Amino acid sequence: MQSTDRVRKIVLASVYPHYLTKAAKKDRTPAEVDEVICWLTGYSNQELHQHLDAKSDLATFFDQAPSLNSARSQITGTICGVKIQEIEDPFMREIRYMDKLIDELGKGRPMDKILRQLPE
Repeated sequence: MQSTDRVRKIVLASVYPHYLTKAAKKDRTPAEVDEVICWLTGYSNQELHQHLDAKSDLATFFDQAPSLNSARSQITGTICGVKIQEIEDPFMREIRYMDKLIDELGKGRPMDKILRQLPE
């Protein structure tokens, strides 16, 4: 799994600006990008930005995640031509969950649907 090793070493701070750009195309804010990442991983906003400042790689970021959201398994669909639910490698699935959340944000999907919140 050479490509998995390469992805594990990617610095979160190097992909984060791309997430911001994608979200901004639909007038979504950096705070909303942070909200979906924090929802997925359990980090506080401050902890997320500490990882960005420390230039943590994706492996460290996900390995140290305080509480991966149990509702993340509801994130389905295709990202980069691959169905998320068919990704066997747990680490790569987490990466694709994050990518999918940012895609949904960038497509203007309502935040309650992105965060898999059930109507009350």
